[in-house]
Amino acid sequence: MSDDRRALVLGGGGLTGIAWMYGLVSGLLADGVDLRDADLVVGTSAGSVVGTNLAAGRDPAQLYGTQLAPPAGEIAATMGLRLALRVGAAVVRGPRDARRVRARIGRMALDTETVPEAERVGVIRSRLGDARWPADRDLWVTAVDAHTGDFRVLTRDDGVDVATAVAASCAVPGVWPPVTVGPTRLVDGGVRSMANADLAAGYGRVVVLAPLSGGLGGAASPRVQAEALGALARVALVEPDRRARRAFGRNPLDPAHRAASARAGRAQAVDVVARVARVWDS
Repeated sequence: MSDDRRALVLGGGGLTGIAWMYGLVSGLLADGVDLRDADLVVGTSAGSVVGTNLAAGRDPAQLYGTQLAPPAGEIAATMGLRLALRVGAAVVRGPRDARRVRARIGRMALDTETVPEAERVGVIRSRLGDARWPADRDLWVTAVDAHTGDFRVLTRDDGVDVATAVAASCAVPGVWPPVTVGPTRLVDGGVRSMANADLAAGYGRVVVLAPLSGGLGGAASPRVQAEALGALARVALVEPDRRARRAFGRNPLDPAHRAASARAGRAQAVDVVARVARVWDS
């Protein structure tokens, strides 16, 4: 173990994943484990929303409460078989090296007619309120260049508004528009990995919350990455239990499942708190 710094890794998972993570984090805090104490927060897709709010010092109990209220201001969307087939076609349509696969998925996203980019960024901004890049810890928001397939890690040093960075990380190809950042456009960091947990290499204590264990286009699994980190650090990987998976339903972008997903995360916290505490606080 290289040091005793703590990293919190938050993976993708749509609206149900956001709700589950808020429930889980609030439940852990109620039992004395405060994941806001992280030195590094890595956020991918849904995890970038949760990570930005936690890094801003928001009260997990209040964030959990927002998920129990009737959803408002969200844009209806679906992740289903049609999207999986389009992503799969992009994967097999050329060389299989990871960057080229990501570039093909990015081109598919660029060619898809979606809601206007400004409208989608506005939805993300409403989830974050007045949150800014934190000055007292590192917040890394992951994304992928839709033109080149290059992996991007956005930080406070990039001069990008945090809501724009988070909107880019949440830009599911074929569902939401790629987001303009500088001279290019970016898509969901989950195209590279659903959690990008390998970014926490070098940190001695790592907690990974992974609502989804798979990935777009065969992206790296959070479980595989967490196991690799475990060779050099204390690592706790938390994935949804059976109750949570039932709560998510078949469409992680359906806001009607937010409340049940949040409650499932809160209930699951009781079962994982001892394991997380051994990594985070011992």
